[in-house]
Amino acid sequence: MSRRARFLEALGITAEWVPRARDDAPQAEVVSEAVAVAAPVAGPVTVAAQAAAPVVEAAPAIETAIPLVPVAPVAAPVSRAPAEPSLVPAGPEPDSAQAGREAAIAAMAWPALDAAVAGCTACGLCQTRTNAVFGVGDRQAEWMLVGEAPGENEDLQGEPFVGQAGKLLDNMLGALGLARGRNVFIANVLKCRPPGNRNPEPAEVAQCEPFLRRQIALVRPRVIVVLGRFAAQSLLRTTTPIGKLRGTVHAYEGIPVVVTYHPAYLLRTLTDKARAWEDLCLAREVHDRAGAGA
Repeated sequence: MSRRARFLEALGITAEWVPRARDDAPQAEVVSEAVAVAAPVAGPVTVAAQAAAPVVEAAPAIETAIPLVPVAPVAAPVSRAPAEPSLVPAGPEPDSAQAGREAAIAAMAWPALDAAVAGCTACGLCQTRTNAVFGVGDRQAEWMLVGEAPGENEDLQGEPFVGQAGKLLDNMLGALGLARGRNVFIANVLKCRPPGNRNPEPAEVAQCEPFLRRQIALVRPRVIVVLGRFAAQSLLRTTTPIGKLRGTVHAYEGIPVVVTYHPAYLLRTLTDKARAWEDLCLAREVHDRAGAGA
C-alpha cells in the first residue's frame, strides 16, 4: 500500500475522487482541489501552526500538499462493515423447519421410518385417517410400484392396493412372474387417505414426499413402475398427460421409471388393459437390462 493510500485510510476515507486536470491549471491547484474533496469527515482541516510553510508548487507527497483552507463538514459515510452478531435478527429462515424434517427422514432406517409414518401429523389428513398406509413387500426388492394414495379399503386395512384394484394388480404382477411380498415393494405417494378419495393437495404431497423418497433410497430397486396419472406427475414433477408419459423410460434419482395406468382406471376402461401390458413388458425389459449391467 502506498503512503498516500495509508494516509487516506487513516483519515477514514475509503474512496478518493480526483478531478481531471485542466490544461490551463497549475499542478498545485489540481492537488488542492483533490484534497478539498477527500478531506476528513470529522470537520474542517486544522493544523497545529497557522504559520506552516506554504505549499510547494510541485509537492511530491500528499502530507505537504494539504492546503490551509477550511472545508465544510460532511456527513459521515455509512459503514459497510457487517453488523455485530447481537444486532442481526436470529429468526429462522423460511422452510428451515421443513428442511430439517426432510434431513431427519433421509437418515432414517426402516423401523424409524415406519414409526414416523404411523405417527405423522404433518398435514390435516392425519385427522381423518383410520390407518397410515406405509407400504408392503420385500424391502430389498428389485421392483417397486408406486401409486397415488390409499382408498377406503386401504385406509381400513393399512395396506396399499387391496380390494378389486388390488386383485387386478396382483394378476398383473403374476403375469410378470412376481407376487406381492416377493421381490416387489408397493407404496403410495401419500400415506393417508384423502377424504372422499379426492386428489391430494400440493401441500399434502410436499409433506409426504420425503417418506417415499426415503423408501426408494432404502429399497434401491432396479425399476420403478408408477401407477396412474397423479403418481406419475408427482414423482416425475411434470404436468404431462399420462398418455404421453407412457412408452418412455424416465428416471427418478437415477432409477429407471416406467409409467402405466392405475388398476382402478383399468377396471373402468378395459380397452386400455392391452396398453398396460405393453407398459409392464417395457418395465421387464428395463429391469433385465439393469440386472445385466449390475
